[in-house]
This record gives sequence, structure tokens and C-alpha cells, in this order.
Amino acid sequence: MSTSELDAIDFLQPGPCHQDPFPYYEYLRAHGPVWREPHNGVFMITGHQEGIQVYHDSTTFSNCNAVAGPFGPWPVPLEGDDVSPIIAQYRDGLPFSDQLPTFDPPKHTAHRALLARLITPKRLKENEEFMWRLADQQIDEFVDRGECEFVHDYAGPFTLLVVADLLGVPESEHATFREELQGEHRRIGQTTASADSPMDHKPLGFLYDRFTRYIAERRREPRDDVMTRMATATFPDGSLPEVEDVMLIASNLFAAGGETTARLLSAMVRIMGERPELQKQLRDNRELLPNFAEETLRLETPLQSTFRLARIPTTIGGVEIPAGATLMLIPAAANRDPREFEDPAEFRLGRPNWRQHLAFGFGVHACAGAPLARAEARVSAERFLDRMADIRVSEKAHGPPGARRYEHPGTYMLRGVNRLQLEFTPVG
Repeated sequence: MSTSELDAIDFLQPGPCHQDPFPYYEYLRAHGPVWREPHNGVFMITGHQEGIQVYHDSTTFSNCNAVAGPFGPWPVPLEGDDVSPIIAQYRDGLPFSDQLPTFDPPKHTAHRALLARLITPKRLKENEEFMWRLADQQIDEFVDRGECEFVHDYAGPFTLLVVADLLGVPESEHATFREELQGEHRRIGQTTASADSPMDHKPLGFLYDRFTRYIAERRREPRDDVMTRMATATFPDGSLPEVEDVMLIASNLFAAGGETTARLLSAMVRIMGERPELQKQLRDNRELLPNFAEETLRLETPLQSTFRLARIPTTIGGVEIPAGATLMLIPAAANRDPREFEDPAEFRLGRPNWRQHLAFGFGVHACAGAPLARAEARVSAERFLDRMADIRVSEKAHGPPGARRYEHPGTYMLRGVNRLQLEFTPVG
């Protein structure tokens, strides 16, 4: 792609560049680790250290526009040397303003602590035991065919039902959750905003209604179950959250964690299918699986970008940022910063800094579900390697090696194949 073609790209609008965003990320990097793109006036952060600086500073940068970006419907101009009062007055009108990723301290601190009370080490261990059973159940549905469409047959239902179990959804209702959220390839929620396509909550209606009912029922009639422990969890000061607060945290785990983890699993299995020598290496040495997952996260970061709003004037990477400016953190680009990662476009299992990527964010807003996603990746990889030999990408569906055809989401926010047709030899 020529420089003039790259100059013309408005990355925040739908376009073919989202199928392969990496040339555009290099174009941004050529302008420096921080650069104000000309189409929307957004400061693009592609540097690893610069990204950490922004992630770490929740005083200077607000998360209020983490999803909305520059498309937030502010009723007044974001003007002045400190736009904090404007943020406080109007932030509730922004898309997903009731969700944890858009909160700022101290509200974020309290709600994050509530989430920690829901996802305890003991509960995560119990949930991992369920993962092993679930992985086999999902594989049983297609293994005898010697082929599957991985996203729909495994990754989608597996990640959804893992979260359902974590939050105590009765197994008798798992099929209902799967049908309501993924039947006929439904998507849990819209995850990007643009000037032409504003965001709303309608796809989350089922989750909102169901968890509101669960939590209200358990508060009226407590039981000895996970759902009751979730319904009665308290903030650090001992106060009981509103039913809506708990419901929103539970729903956000489905909407955010399920889709991104499904895309991670798809990327891992696709790489296995593309690289027989790597697949053999992993079969022979399962201790490499954590490194494999982390390197996949670095190279194929599922959540490609997020936004911040500057409260006050500041400087990042030598670039002056005015108050009211929108910053676009691009961890997918930062994870290929050559100042941090040697030969960043190369897949390497043995990187010395293999867990220094920003795929799960950083600082107070680092992904709370990271341990869950890592467990799902390890369990899934183990069971696929155990139960399938010679995992390969279907040439009929995706073309031959060197000329593969994959479809990715047409958005700047997410990456991961929409469909992955695999072939394999069943084991046992």
C-alpha cells in the first residue's frame, strides 16, 4: 500500500485495512510512538512505554470514553485547562458508561474490588475443573467428523459456558444461554462505535434481565450456591451494592471476556494448524503452552485498541496533548514495538520478555479476567492436542499455505478470524 493510500485511511471508519491493520500500524509508528492522526484529531499511541505511561496514569486520563472514543455525544465543547467537571457532569450519556471499563477511581476502585470478591482464587480453581469437562463435551460434538468450524463449534460456546459456570448459572440453563447469545451466530454485543453506527445495549438485554432476576431472587431467598455469594458480595466498605451494579459486572464478563477469549483460542489453533513443526513441538513439550499463549496474545492481540480522554494538558512521548483530547491506545501496535521486542513480527516461543505484552492492558484497568483467559487457553490447547492428531487449516475453506483467506471483524477494536475451518485425525 502506498503512502498516499495510507494517508487517506480514516482508521476509525469501516474499511478493508481492518482485515490486515499491521501495515497501517507501521505507518503510524513511522510518525513516532505518539501521533495525532488528521481525520479525527485522535492521538494514536503505538509505543510500548508510551502506552504504559497512559495506562498507568488514571489521574490525567479518564476512561469515560474507553469505548466511545471521539464519537461520544458531549453536549458542550471539551474546552479549558481541566475538563474534569465536564466529564463528571456528562459522562453518563456516553455509550457503556455503566460498565466497569469506563469507570474512573474512586468508583472504579470500589467496583473492581467487588469483581475480585466474585472471582476468588477458590472459585477460579473450581471453574477450571469445569473447563476440563466442558472442553471434552464440546469436542465430543464434532471430533468423529474429523473436521470442525472452530469458532462456532468450540470457541464460542466454550468461552460462554465457562463464564456461565464461573458466575453460578445453573447447568440446566446453559443451553438457554448458548441459544440466546450464540444461536444462529448471534453476537453478544456490539463493541465499536462510529459516527454512522452509534452503540446501544439492546444485544445485552437477555443478560441484563436474567442476572437481575437471579440476584434479586438470591437476595430474597439465599441458597448455598455461587449465585448467592455473588448476590451478597459487598463493597470494601461493607455496603451492599445495588442489584444493578452486580448485574452489570456479571453481564460485562459475558460481553467482553467471552468474545475476546474466543478470538484468542481461534488464533492459537490457527497458528497450530499453519505450523506443523510448532504443533509437534507443543505436543512433545506441553510446558511450552503458556509461552505459546502469550506469544499469540502479543502477535494477534484480540482487543486491538481502547480510548482515553485527557483531563488536563500533558506530554506523552514528547508530544503535547491538550485537555479534552482523545487518545487511542493500540496495544496491538505496542506489542510489535521494535524498541521492546526484537524482530517483533516474528513468532518466538523463547522470548525473554514473553509476558511483557499489553494484550490485557496495564495498571488499574488491567483485565481482571486475564487469569481466566489464560486457563481457558491452556485447557483448550491441551485437549485439542490430546484428542486430535495432525490439526490443519482446511485448504478448501481458506486456500493453500501462503495464500490463505481469512475474514476478520471490520472494526478497529477487535481482531480474530470470524470463521476457522479445521481438519484433523481423531485420536483414540
